[in-house]
Amino acid sequence: MKFSDRQKKIIKIVKENGPVSGEEIADYLKLKRSTLRPDLSLLTMAGILEARPKVGYFYTGKKIKNTLFEFLKEKQVKKFKSLPVVVTEETSVYDAIVTLFLEDIGSIFVVGEESSLRGVISRKDFLKTTLGDSDLNKMPVGIIMTRMPNVVTIYEEETIYSAIKKMEEFQVDCLPVVKEGKNGDFDVVGRFSKSHVIKMLLEYSES
Repeated sequence: MKFSDRQKKIIKIVKENGPVSGEEIADYLKLKRSTLRPDLSLLTMAGILEARPKVGYFYTGKKIKNTLFEFLKEKQVKKFKSLPVVVTEETSVYDAIVTLFLEDIGSIFVVGEESSLRGVISRKDFLKTTLGDSDLNKMPVGIIMTRMPNVVTIYEEETIYSAIKKMEEFQVDCLPVVKEGKNGDFDVVGRFSKSHVIKMLLEYSES
């Protein structure tokens, strides 16, 4: 299993400065603690780092556990995905923002007929829009969304390992889980995010 550049930096920071807290690691990298949570969970479950309450992270010097790699390669996205939160292109930006916060998620999927994927809107997209002078009640989300085919998707039969690679490669926090629909479209059947990765790692640690 190959580590991402960020994971390699985390290992180096802990190796040189351990014990070090998650907040301190985030400060070193100038990132939010929540952004690093999946990476720290993965490195801990892999046995590279050890976490001690109220102390911090230590570098163990161990090689990555083959069992974790096999687990990531074996488990499919459909086991951990959750229901998608969707709106249509005609939904106002205001209503979509309300939905985003009520559902406590980071991205909303935009669909057409029969749940066919049309686009994705992230918190960052909403933030950029609210900084302007536009009337959010009159502006449809179709104007600000990232449109297909520029949306990174994943099939529910793909592995967790594949999902992690896609999220890291394309620097996204959430993937629409899809299946092939009519006329070459993709139908949305779920969502898979970094929080699902944490859930998966917890299952692994308790197995």
